Amino acid sequence: MLILPVLIYYVVFHYVPMYGIIIAFKKFQPLKGILGSSWVGFRYFEEFFTAPYFWRLLKNTLLLSFYSLVWGFPAPVIFALLLNEVRHKLYKRLVQTVSYLPHFISIVVIAGMVVSFTGLREGIVNQALVLIGMEPINFMAEPGWFRTIFVGSGIWQGFGWGSIIYLAAIAGIDPQLYEAAEMDGAGRWTRMWHITIPSLIPTIVIMFIMQMGHLMDIGVEKVLLLSNPLTYETADVISTFVYRRGVLNQDYSFATAVGLFNNVINLILLISVNALSRRLSQSSLW
Repeated sequence: MLILPVLIYYVVFHYVPMYGIIIAFKKFQPLKGILGSSWVGFRYFEEFFTAPYFWRLLKNTLLLSFYSLVWGFPAPVIFALLLNEVRHKLYKRLVQTVSYLPHFISIVVIAGMVVSFTGLREGIVNQALVLIGMEPINFMAEPGWFRTIFVGSGIWQGFGWGSIIYLAAIAGIDPQLYEAAEMDGAGRWTRMWHITIPSLIPTIVIMFIMQMGHLMDIGVEKVLLLSNPLTYETADVISTFVYRRGVLNQDYSFATAVGLFNNVINLILLISVNALSRRLSQSSLW
């Protein structure tokens, strides 16, 4: 009975709304409703796949996701490993607190800070470049810099909070393993390499699988806040396209079809990586 409210919540707010997916296969008209709208089959999927902007959207989405995964996923793991080696308790707690804070800052504030720091005239980054004799760079107007700014700011905001689960996993390691290794003459880095990291592998694998299940999901708010017409070439992704087509143009059926395509890719990646992980490491979600 205790779990009943949770089940009701998921059914009402997660499973029942999935009924609306069928408008991806209909020419949805609000006055006629979902059931009254006419069926069009895979028309919107075909239109999206054959559109001239399809490959650009897919490329930008995959590159942003790939860079975020390659650079962002290891960051909390490395931070947790290094923080675990800090012996001064007060300093360790201070570092933990400071690293967690960016997670609670609004994405609007984060974007404002990024724009301020990278400003052409008064930005700290460009002032530093001028001091060392380099020319200032208009970061927010250069398409080539958008991905670096997007991924870098994401890592800064999330690595501290993301390290919590790894620190918890490290805390669960049997201290006797470290004591025995220390008695055998193993140094700090040797103990980390042969005890801590192997003990973290199952947690890392599970988190990686879950991350792959969201590979195509890029926060539309952050992209909209950091991008502008000058960076449209590299900043326009599937999520921003769905926002424009669905919310601004009110083409709900087409936007739903594109969003469904995005979610199907995520599902395929999740199932594939989970199956591969179960075969190679014996660790999986199911």
